[in-house]
Amino acid sequence: MFTSFFKTKKYLIGLFVGLFLFSNCSQEIPIDIPFSLSEFDGELLNHVGEKINSSNLEGKFLGIYFSAYWCPPCQEFTPKLVEFRNKNVEDFEVVFVSSDYDQEEQFNYIKEAKMKWLTVPIDSNVSLSLSEKFQVASIPTLVVISPQGKAISKKGRDHVSNSPSNAIENWKALASASADD
Repeated sequence: MFTSFFKTKKYLIGLFVGLFLFSNCSQEIPIDIPFSLSEFDGELLNHVGEKINSSNLEGKFLGIYFSAYWCPPCQEFTPKLVEFRNKNVEDFEVVFVSSDYDQEEQFNYIKEAKMKWLTVPIDSNVSLSLSEKFQVASIPTLVVISPQGKAISKKGRDHVSNSPSNAIENWKALASASADD
């Protein structure tokens, strides 16, 4: 009986330690990757394909959205992002990095989903370098850049999906934490 008590106690301690570690893992730590609007290298396009200057992105949170028309989870998330961006356009803008097969498919997706935001050409050096820089392993991925020019989260999709009313405030806290480091 005495040994089973210790086994139970060790089990409970292990369980509590595991729960503590798991709960702390859910708190997001800013990814703190430097970013500059100059990385778009004159490749930004508006939603109809015209070249655009990146200066209207200054001072805003920026979501770099990796997505594709053929991707079912993207099809589910994109309308949420469109609605979120349209409600928060003063503080937040999106740049779409497409994984579609060609430019025609990319712009059909933009039109159908009513994405009135910016994009970069498919397979451009910019889109490839952004995917590599942020180590995008799956889509949809929404990387959030602070107004100060640091990537602060790769969990923008979760923020917009799960708590859109708090997303900007969460990003401000992450940006502040990143600035304090």
